[in-house]
Amino acid sequence: MSTLTLKGPYWLTVRQHRRALWAVPALAAAGLVAVVALRSWAADPHSGRIPYSDHGFGALRLFMEYAGKGLLFLPLLVGAFVAGPMIARELESGTWRLALTQSSTPKAWFGAKVLVAAAVSVAGAAVLAGVFRLGWVRVTGTYALHWADRGTYEATGPVLVAYCLLGVALGALVGQLVRRTLVAMAVTGLLTGLTLLVLGALRWSLLSTETNSVPLAGNPVKLMPRSALWMDTGLLTASGERLPRDACFERTEKFDVCPADMNVTDRYTEFHPVSHYWPTQLIETSLVLALAAIALYAAFRLVRVRHG
Repeated sequence: MSTLTLKGPYWLTVRQHRRALWAVPALAAAGLVAVVALRSWAADPHSGRIPYSDHGFGALRLFMEYAGKGLLFLPLLVGAFVAGPMIARELESGTWRLALTQSSTPKAWFGAKVLVAAAVSVAGAAVLAGVFRLGWVRVTGTYALHWADRGTYEATGPVLVAYCLLGVALGALVGQLVRRTLVAMAVTGLLTGLTLLVLGALRWSLLSTETNSVPLAGNPVKLMPRSALWMDTGLLTASGERLPRDACFERTEKFDVCPADMNVTDRYTEFHPVSHYWPTQLIETSLVLALAAIALYAAFRLVRVRHG
């Protein structure tokens, strides 16, 4: 990264970590080359060829599947780097005091670390999400690449940027609290990963599901759009009571035949339509950014308490 227009602690921060910072555009460039090459090799899904018989399509689909899972670890890596090499290592070795001899305050030194990490993380995550989308649009809807699948969901929207900023904030806080490079990296990675897991488990509770029903003997394919995310299904009685989907099978050994005394009339399915993608992304992004703001506020307060 160029340091020509940077001054003071910002110049020093970029200079210290220039190799790691250069890894971000290098990764984005490598990903773009791979995606463009695989898209060129893969058949157009509207060309009439069967996609699954096309080796290029298969290679692109496999690459995008692993890329989506890999991007899940990006916020963990960001947080671990900020906590360890950027903050804890300097506090552990005492080299941070050198910055204070260059007419810099502890707050300015710490702020430079956070701002540089945040700027590179936002730009890098946004570019990587764009590169992922470039390849994903060709294979969307295939196995493990549905819009709501773990990895694909995070890699295609602003939530990836938000989680990277959370990694920066947690790294800045934990790095000061732990002051041991490897331990700070491990703790920050763990906390960031736990947040990803918890919010990932809760995200489909943020919006209400939609419900469709068809007669018991009707076509179950009509219950929801093919692009939707299935959440639950079962049986409906004439009174509106919901029963498990296998309630009739337990007595008749057939899913579409129910005893008369059960009074079952319809099947129902609860689902999230694809239109819920962006509202869910924006709500989750707001929650993650709020957590990042809290962690960052605590980190700057800690600087003020410890160093004045």
